[in-house]
Amino acid sequence: MHDGERILIAGALLTVGLLASLVATRVRVPGLVLFLGVGMAVGSDGAGLIDFSDYGAARTVGIVALALILFEGGLAAGFDEIRPVLWPSLSLAIVGTMATAAITGLVAAWLFDFSTAEGLLVGAIVAGTDGAAIFALLRGSTLRRRLARTLEGESGLNDPIAILLVLGFIEVLTHPGYGVPDFAWLFVRQLGIGAVVGIGVGYAASLALRETRLSTAGLYPVATLAAAALAFGAADTAHGSGFLAVYLTGLMVGSVEISARQTIASFHEGLAWVAQLGMFLVLGLLVFPHELGAVAFEGTVLALVLVFVARPLSTALAATPFGFGVREQAVLGWAGLRGAVPVVLATFPVIADVPRSHDFFNIVFFVVLLSTILQGSTFEPLARRLGMTTDEPALPRPLAESGTIRRLGAEVLEFPVGAGDAIVGLAVRDLGLPREAVVNVIVREGQAIPPRGSTRVETGDRLHVLYREETSRQLGALTSSWRRGPVGPQPRPPRTMRGASTVFSSRPWSPSDGDATRPARVAGLEVVELLRLRRDEPGSLVVLQDGRYAVCGRILVIGARRQIVRWIEQQMRRASAEERAWLRTVLGAVATDAQEVGPGA
Repeated sequence: MHDGERILIAGALLTVGLLASLVATRVRVPGLVLFLGVGMAVGSDGAGLIDFSDYGAARTVGIVALALILFEGGLAAGFDEIRPVLWPSLSLAIVGTMATAAITGLVAAWLFDFSTAEGLLVGAIVAGTDGAAIFALLRGSTLRRRLARTLEGESGLNDPIAILLVLGFIEVLTHPGYGVPDFAWLFVRQLGIGAVVGIGVGYAASLALRETRLSTAGLYPVATLAAAALAFGAADTAHGSGFLAVYLTGLMVGSVEISARQTIASFHEGLAWVAQLGMFLVLGLLVFPHELGAVAFEGTVLALVLVFVARPLSTALAATPFGFGVREQAVLGWAGLRGAVPVVLATFPVIADVPRSHDFFNIVFFVVLLSTILQGSTFEPLARRLGMTTDEPALPRPLAESGTIRRLGAEVLEFPVGAGDAIVGLAVRDLGLPREAVVNVIVREGQAIPPRGSTRVETGDRLHVLYREETSRQLGALTSSWRRGPVGPQPRPPRTMRGASTVFSSRPWSPSDGDATRPARVAGLEVVELLRLRRDEPGSLVVLQDGRYAVCGRILVIGARRQIVRWIEQQMRRASAEERAWLRTVLGAVATDAQEVGPGA
């Protein structure tokens, strides 16, 4: 086969995969099922268009694809989103996965007349949920945010646990002397090294991306892809968990504000979809449908046990200590979608020459197919029936494609406001945004609110901030203070009653006065509050420590409210259209401030 023919076939398969995803959306069936079906249809046991039975190559494709999918999942979430549900996610990933493997494995040993170790190996293979399937499910779901984030965290963290269980039971079957201490050391070594490498590479990558300005936005995805490869490769080379390392790196990079953030997110989301399509198609090629009949009945029973018994019981065991109610546990239990991960794991015993490993592969494929169809097609209706959905997407997407904005040198930041954030209750004008940034919309309870300076931030809001790329570093530090504080205006000193003797001054702004946008001091007096920010050129309206107002810009004007008003009335007669608009803003702000604070200056 010529190279051109190979590329043509690859393009045709991807096109068919895209068509399958459209069909899946229409018939409410998980797309991964149809992707696997396409692979089976064109494989040796189907149309015979592609003769493929290389388990080693399939495992390599699966490992690379899973690494890319996990990195994208961590990148899309970030620590800020996962942190509130970190412990329940860890509990589901560790306790839940082990309990599922034990229950399913013992039933598999009884159904298929396996030894206990062989049955537990099958249980371990099907125990982990599939990150690609979960992420795809949540993107189209309206599940409550706490449940969605818990599932997202679990799906990224439980793959390393499932893989370690599989590797451990393979060692038990191939090395009779392999015992519990060896199993425990495998877990400690793999998870420990994976965590250290993931956090280390993630921290270094985050720091480098924040401090370095690349020549074009297209290079930023190259940098993040390099970080993912370094994390996985370094951890795996050091005999640690590359999957844990790459997920943690994604979480850390996704937690910092960096240039071209939306470009990076869009690139890795597209790359993750390519990885999913390629992985599912390759795994489908490995399946020989005529061999599935021998395990059809027992496989159906095992799938039903997994869906209705093992996953719900393990979810209850893992989630109850963290305050999840019965209905929440039911949704978490039903969301344990299997996908390509178990099928990839089923290639491990085949490559290791474990006895009956081909039977394991067919059993796992059959279980995954049935459980995914059953759970994936009914998840959203069940969650809605149990009252666990909202009007908002579980994983919100940007309001609009920001490609044009990026080409003009700007970015859009989406900031979700949590219950304990320091900015809750503050007015938009008090958020401390630099002059090159503005809150252009607030999404509140599913509605878009065009913000004013006086609009108060509430818990659950999502602030969409438009900013110039050169302010990304300043904005990153600012959003950290939005979480933990301090942020907002300083307490204003008590005002004193002033009469006609109040000093009024007006003069041109000089370079020695500093930045007119956010002055710290004006005419030797400390600025205690920023009332308005001018957008078309450097300028602001501030309150000084003695209670007077200062209009900063090309002209510096300092005075009491009435004096400022009289000065504005004089200027309006000869001001340009832009200047008049700014003077009206100052006039309204001074009047509003006087009403809020009371009579005085």
